[in-house]
Amino acid sequence: MSAQLSTVDDVGHLAALGGFALMTVARLRTLLAHHEPAEAFEVAAGRARPAPLVARMLSPDVRAAWQASAGERDPTWWGDRCKQLGIRALTARHDDFPAALRFDPDPPGVVFVRGEVQVLEARRVALVGTRNATGSGLELAGQLGHDLADAGVVVVSGLAKGVDGAAHRGTLRHEHGRPLGVVGNGLDRPYPRQHADLWRTVAERGLLLSEWPPGTTPEPFRFPLRNRIIAALSEVVVVVESRERGGSLITAQAAIERGIDVMAVPGSPRNRAANGTNQLLRDGAAPVTDAGDVLVALGLDNRRRGGSAYDPRSLPRGVEADVLARCRRDPSTIEELVVELELSLSEAAMAVARLERSGWVREAGGWFEAVGVWSET
Repeated sequence: MSAQLSTVDDVGHLAALGGFALMTVARLRTLLAHHEPAEAFEVAAGRARPAPLVARMLSPDVRAAWQASAGERDPTWWGDRCKQLGIRALTARHDDFPAALRFDPDPPGVVFVRGEVQVLEARRVALVGTRNATGSGLELAGQLGHDLADAGVVVVSGLAKGVDGAAHRGTLRHEHGRPLGVVGNGLDRPYPRQHADLWRTVAERGLLLSEWPPGTTPEPFRFPLRNRIIAALSEVVVVVESRERGGSLITAQAAIERGIDVMAVPGSPRNRAANGTNQLLRDGAAPVTDAGDVLVALGLDNRRRGGSAYDPRSLPRGVEADVLARCRRDPSTIEELVVELELSLSEAAMAVARLERSGWVREAGGWFEAVGVWSET
């Protein structure tokens, strides 16, 4: 896999491809894993030979739909459109593709971004919850957003009504607050409409991200897909309020599947907006009463300092311990870990992904290095 910076030409081809009929996340990911963006467009248009794995997924219906879409979606026009909007497009081939997504079990084929990708280098916490939040839930979400920003933590949310919007407004109340908004439609179509100013400010102060190209409408099926990215980009997911079902619980489940800590705000049993969070607590989620609880989970709180700094990170075991020990000696690539530790590619990738999410290693340009001091005692 070659690494490169994204180009205007890439953006146009990726934005065009992302809007093809019958283009799913998995199909786009496979297409881009085997072809550069311009070549991928030609393959989809039926004008270039597909890689063998790509050819196997091209049913007659998909071929026909993609060839029709290629005639309707001009990459040059979409490249100009993205340039006007300040939108970049990143794939796993690009240096600045989010490291947390690179080894995710269900990564997007492409992400479209507005703002500073460097926001992803900071510590990150998702604050999510119901759109139909109570007044106290909105107040607490805003306070958590502000206080986490005060500690230098990037607040991740979905820019929806209710808890999401309150969390980001609270973040923006802090002069150094840097929000990360992950949305379920095109970055040129703020949704809900009353959040248009909030979208713009998030892009100016932090980062706005979507796996869908400009022009994509906010259809219901896109939001559960969006929620997996919120989880993947976070080190901790905090559910402020949730009913028995809802998108925030989908985000929590996606986090659990990825080994990411889930925390929840306790609520009154009489408050239906707390039914989901209380169930998470019964299932073992840690409670959140203020930002300090979250900072402890991140290892950023010093109130429990004794003779040495309190570190709540669980000690890596097994393969993860071996990988961490190797990264402590020298920064390592995935390929080096595979060879030196005699691991499969998936074992090495998942181990570094888990270590990165828990704060033991960090990635820079494909190299993984240990963070902090690791004691076996």
